[in-house]
Amino acid sequence: MDKGTAGSSSRCSRSRHNCNQSGGDYAASSRDVPYRHGTVSQSPPSTSSRRNEFHYAAGFGAYSSELPPRRSVTTIQPFDNLIKQEKFDELVGRSRHFGRHYDGRSHGHYASSIKRYTSAYKRPLNQYEQSQLIPLLLQNFQPAPSWSWRSLTTIFHSLTSAGVFTPYTLTDVSIKRAQAGLLSTLLAPIIVKCNQKPKAKDIDAQGISNLLWAMAKLVDHGRGWTPELREAVVALLPCINAQRDQFIPQHTANLLWAMVKLMDHGQEWTPQFNGAVVALLHKVDAQRANFKPQEIANLLWATAKLVDHGQELTPEFKEAVAALLPQVNAQRANFRSQGIANLLWAMGKLVDHGQKLTPEFKGAVAALLPQVNAQKDRFIPQAIANLLWAMAKLVDHGQPLTPEFKGAVAALLRQVNAQRANFNPQEITNLLWATAKLVDQGQELTPELKRAVAALLPQVNAQKDQFIPQGIANLLWAMAKLVDHGQPLTPEFKGAVAALLPQVKAQRANFKPQEIANLLWAKAKLVDHGQQLTPEFKGAVAALLPQVRAQKDQFIPQHVANLLWATAKLVDHGQGLTPEFKGAVAALLPQVNAQRANFKPQEITNLLWAMAKLADYDYGQELTPEFKRAEAALLPQVSTQKDQFNPKHIANLLWATAKLVDRQGLTPEFKGAVAALLPQVNAQRANFQPQAIANLLWALAKLVDHGQELTPAFKGAVAALLPQVNAQKDQFIPQHIANLLWAMAKLVDHGQELAPEFKGAVAAL
Repeated sequence: MDKGTAGSSSRCSRSRHNCNQSGGDYAASSRDVPYRHGTVSQSPPSTSSRRNEFHYAAGFGAYSSELPPRRSVTTIQPFDNLIKQEKFDELVGRSRHFGRHYDGRSHGHYASSIKRYTSAYKRPLNQYEQSQLIPLLLQNFQPAPSWSWRSLTTIFHSLTSAGVFTPYTLTDVSIKRAQAGLLSTLLAPIIVKCNQKPKAKDIDAQGISNLLWAMAKLVDHGRGWTPELREAVVALLPCINAQRDQFIPQHTANLLWAMVKLMDHGQEWTPQFNGAVVALLHKVDAQRANFKPQEIANLLWATAKLVDHGQELTPEFKEAVAALLPQVNAQRANFRSQGIANLLWAMGKLVDHGQKLTPEFKGAVAALLPQVNAQKDRFIPQAIANLLWAMAKLVDHGQPLTPEFKGAVAALLRQVNAQRANFNPQEITNLLWATAKLVDQGQELTPELKRAVAALLPQVNAQKDQFIPQGIANLLWAMAKLVDHGQPLTPEFKGAVAALLPQVKAQRANFKPQEIANLLWAKAKLVDHGQQLTPEFKGAVAALLPQVRAQKDQFIPQHVANLLWATAKLVDHGQGLTPEFKGAVAALLPQVNAQRANFKPQEITNLLWAMAKLADYDYGQELTPEFKRAEAALLPQVSTQKDQFNPKHIANLLWATAKLVDRQGLTPEFKGAVAALLPQVNAQRANFQPQAIANLLWALAKLVDHGQELTPAFKGAVAALLPQVNAQKDQFIPQHIANLLWAMAKLVDHGQELAPEFKGAVAAL
């Protein structure tokens, strides 16, 4: 808050007659306390964790509003001096002497001295100090109607900053009641002033900013939402709008930070709250050139959090973000480690919610990357986890993996290893998720990355009981992705997987649709790379299958595709097609039909591949009406999206159609899908890998065996693949060679000419 006047007027002279007390013409004396005062129920400290976010983010954001008042003695007093009875006798005496003209400034100075004491020692009051001080404050801080807005706001802000209201677990019940009583006593006159009509003339911008910051701090530090606190927030909101022209940049930053913190702890998104947010966003745009680095970090953190809480990307919102991005670039050298972490976290969040990667946005990210490297040794575990999470999110949405980006990642990965013992469950989850995402987007499996992963795996095991459902799902997804990109299945890796499996079973009722889809996909991937189907593994899979049925209507197309792919993979690796498996498949098939228009090329491929696998004679999936309807719904999508399938998709699709035709015959729908794919085989012939070539020729031969005509397009596709057989002859494994020779014999058997290319391919094998 303001570094100028501390929210208090200058110190009153010790001569009572020379102190010019300001105040309204109130009838009551300072002994009369018309405000409510009573015990307030104490809520337990909040322990909820939040996904992919900074719990400390912007916590440094509100500057102290309390500098020593002008002409005041600024010596830091020992705590014993602060609780001397004479001090309180003097305060009460001053209040009685000036009566209805006393504006509370001496009480404000005393509250500021408590704040200065805690600031000097860089800590809030401890439990012992609270127990000594709070009863004295409750007895002697009885605001009267004459107390000024400045005194009230200074007292409230100073006591909050000093930790007077901070709840400790072991605090005596009587002290907790006294805390609640003091809080209620101070909030009551503030509410009255805000609700006066016309508004109290002394309400000012700095006081509003200090109050909301202090209220946000209270709830952030575990103080429950008392009725008075809620009422005070509601009363202050119109004051924000009324005083919007008076807020300086520091007020704007602190107010938005505070409002977001309040939302983080349950503040509702009311029209009044929304109006105050909009008013402040306009101020961000207007004051863009005057924000300091810390304020820029707090503001972008706040905008990201607002979006996370449902704020739409309105023009005002986009303008506020756009106004701050050039300031990030301009002041890049002045951001401290926590500010850098908050900024990149915020930018990752904004992109994740639809913010476009404009040149200004990319420029701001690029400006921060060298600072990550330069300050790498100053990042605490939470900052490291959130930075890597943010960088993975940015890359996932199109931020290029430049040398500077890779350098920043490498610098952070070394810190993961160095600080491995200090990461909590959420941070471990974010880190492994981020490494997997980065690798999925082209980051090499460097020695630093492998060491970082290896450093985290024992932490997964050690903290296994503390992971929430989302964390378990993200961890197993990340581990499967890393293995898919070459991370070896070491004993430590297998141990981490084994540690998580009982947690899947224990928390099965709490997994959401996306988490269920990710878990089953991850399990299938791990099995595909050599993970053994242990009883614990099978038990974890079996625990999830009823959840698939229970939540079937909530799966989006990607989930449906991943789930059916996973079930097919697991069955393919020896997980029996149990009644639970059949029930999960049956639950998903109507979703394929219902959402047929929304599947992407890879999802269409995975679905038809999975259905073909399940329908294979070896596994015995019945061709139910639902199965056939799902199949019929997907085949036209192959034709519609034919130009978007890559070589792997084309190979899998033709293999799947051949497998399905093997059980059902070559229907017109199948013929249409095959006809759409054959030109793509020819067009992309140079990009097929050995397994894809083997699968394609096997599939084409199977189709011919079931009545597919040798059309020019068909012959062209076969002819396009034959030179690839010759070119890649040394890379085929025995199974590929067997399939290729079988296919070529079948094709010749059905009229394929023995052209030189054909003979050359046979000779190569």
